[in-house]
Amino acid sequence: MPAEAPPAAPFPPLLTRHAEAETCADPSSVMTLLADSDATADGFTSYRSTFAKGAMGAPAHFHTKATELFFVISGTLQVLVGEEVTVLEAGDFLAVPPHTPHAFTAALGCEADVLFVFTPGLGRFDYLRLLGRVMRGESDAKEIAESAERFDNHYVDSPVWRSVLETSTT
Repeated sequence: MPAEAPPAAPFPPLLTRHAEAETCADPSSVMTLLADSDATADGFTSYRSTFAKGAMGAPAHFHTKATELFFVISGTLQVLVGEEVTVLEAGDFLAVPPHTPHAFTAALGCEADVLFVFTPGLGRFDYLRLLGRVMRGESDAKEIAESAERFDNHYVDSPVWRSVLETSTT
């Protein structure tokens, strides 16, 4: 008896060649855009960020819908999760569930190369492009605050993270 056909896939297989991937750069990192939600039926968004030594990543924030996954390819990433700060090394994996404040930066004196995945995906490439424009002075930072709901990116104050940042700059 032949096997039953599997159900239809929610989206076709997706291949992003490194040489063809769009990149966004700012003074501290290069982001290679791999897969956005429009190509994955909102299943996920993925990009790779390469941070320069001690480069700032994201300030404290949370997502209401998405789980954010981190995989450190190389280097060292300092991360806030809730009220705890931890260091991720090459090969480490972290999943941050919705409503959990988090932040990250390349550890002091270190570079970091990190794969990020958001599930479900929410068209985050436009957010990353906006960040690049703000960092280059081409857009006003208030556009980031105004986009919080659209991109499910909600900034919060974290005394723990502020303390980490103050310590790393002194």
